Amino acid sequence: MGSVEIPTKVLTNTSAQIKMPVVGMGSAPDFTCKKDTKEAIIEAIKQGYRHFDTAAAYGSEQALGEALNEAIQLGLVTREQLFVTSKLWVTENHPHLVLPALQKSLKTLQLDYLDLYLIHWPLSSQPGKFSFPIDVADLLPFDVKGVWESMEEALRLGLTKAIGVSNFSVKKLQKLLSVATVLPAVNQVEMNLAWQQKKLREFCNENGIVLTAYSPLRKGASRGANEVMENDMLKQIADAHGKSVAQISLRWLYEQGITFVPKSYDKERMSQNLSIFDWTLTKEDHEKIDQIKQNRLIPGPTKPSLNDLWDDEI
Repeated sequence: MGSVEIPTKVLTNTSAQIKMPVVGMGSAPDFTCKKDTKEAIIEAIKQGYRHFDTAAAYGSEQALGEALNEAIQLGLVTREQLFVTSKLWVTENHPHLVLPALQKSLKTLQLDYLDLYLIHWPLSSQPGKFSFPIDVADLLPFDVKGVWESMEEALRLGLTKAIGVSNFSVKKLQKLLSVATVLPAVNQVEMNLAWQQKKLREFCNENGIVLTAYSPLRKGASRGANEVMENDMLKQIADAHGKSVAQISLRWLYEQGITFVPKSYDKERMSQNLSIFDWTLTKEDHEKIDQIKQNRLIPGPTKPSLNDLWDDEI
């Protein structure tokens, strides 16, 4: 299979109406060795991937930067064709630390600018004290207004083309919108067929916020059976289309107008994740998918969990 032309989604809350490829390649912390990472990213670019998602906390910025640099040197892609997202970690989620954190990410990635910079969690913790999970004792009040002003400053300085958030509930988005001059372009959250986030989808649609799904195949936590990948009804839908359950899952997100960043370093699966644009789910498929029992997979980054992190929204 040659290179796939991936559809894009306009980030309507950006002044330049920036386009983001609907499928990105995620790169969470469960990284294999750096060499494998580089090879996977080069392979992804050859297949048509242009959107790469990382974060300061993942420890993957350096390998991603090296791979993108190599791909540019090889003439596989230009910087302008790439869409690179990174995220501000909770230890730097303070007004005076946003710009230094972004500049550090840029240096590590060997880039002059990001396409999108996100606040990783609506939480702030002790600067310089990196731990995962985050110790609740290290949490500090999150100055959403001050931090967002610094994000807006990063935009003005051209260090990033768009700004957004991650893991924000409707309630937390409402608070942000009440103090923001520039509205967030994106909210990246857990979303998959067993956590469809209807209320959040409606709110984001009304406010021009594009949603990006992480754990779109409900991988990323080892809690028992995978309620998406091991769902018999989804297997039947997949068989009827001659597709995999993963492809059904991603197609559903695409049909909802959701963008997504699956993590796969497997050549075959990376290719399958792009083979979702030339067929559609039926009305019956959608009705069945609506019946899937819903529950959140990722409880949050703290130990113990916080009661008010998600504001109990379904």
